Amino acid sequence: MTKDFTKFQGSADYVVTPELQNAVNVAMALKKPLLIKGEPGTGKTMLALAISEALGKQLIIWNIKSTTKAQDGLYVYDTVQRLYDSQFGEGNVADIAQYIKLGKLGEAFTAEEQTVLLIDEIDKADLEFPNDLLWELDQMEFYIPETKETVKAKQRPIVIITSNAEKELPDAFLRRCIFHYIEFPDEEKMEEIVRVHYPELEKGLVDKAIESFYEIRKMNDLQKKPSTSELLDWLQALDIAGVDTKRISKEFPFLGVLLKKNQDIDTFEDIKVRGYSTRSW
Repeated sequence: MTKDFTKFQGSADYVVTPELQNAVNVAMALKKPLLIKGEPGTGKTMLALAISEALGKQLIIWNIKSTTKAQDGLYVYDTVQRLYDSQFGEGNVADIAQYIKLGKLGEAFTAEEQTVLLIDEIDKADLEFPNDLLWELDQMEFYIPETKETVKAKQRPIVIITSNAEKELPDAFLRRCIFHYIEFPDEEKMEEIVRVHYPELEKGLVDKAIESFYEIRKMNDLQKKPSTSELLDWLQALDIAGVDTKRISKEFPFLGVLLKKNQDIDTFEDIKVRGYSTRSW
């Protein structure tokens, strides 16, 4: 018998494919983390925001850096403050609990209501980071030896984990996740995304900008292909400047909004100088 559970059906500000919608709902039903991969700009991070808004749940974001350790997400013991207080007679240093500060995972566990926890760009951390979280994500609890306290999740959070595939994640970690790869949207889906953000833009401008955007993405030697967010910025710049649609595919105004590396701009300009059609890229 199928059990009832809250379903994610997208949001007003986020265009979701049926496949992604199913992945989110399966992860919630099975109470497993959802690991999202895809090239930058495909909406991985924004998915967690869309889920929190659609389901009316608090969003907790744990931004991962190269120096981030799994312990940081659980709790931090402020030994420096305790030492300071002991030297200057401030506070009750015997009460260690007041020097324990919960991390983002700890916040999600202790929240009275279910939250959405985003672990963003997990592949930025070292290789041991994912494995160091296996117990906590499996059992939804962790132990604080300083206070001899076990922190258990009051409500199991909806965990969304994003990766730009900069590093391979450990098999043991992958086995515990539901996985989905967000494909870069085609032109039809991209127009749908644009209309969510800019419903009033003139159709001719949108059509020509999207066409030119995908022609640039066809270039073979780009170090960084323009993403959805850069297309949205480009459209806004074109609209504000009142650029004639006929100029877009010929002159590519505000190219620096789309291409962010000198080599990519040089490659583009070289093709223009040689007079190649964009359709030969």
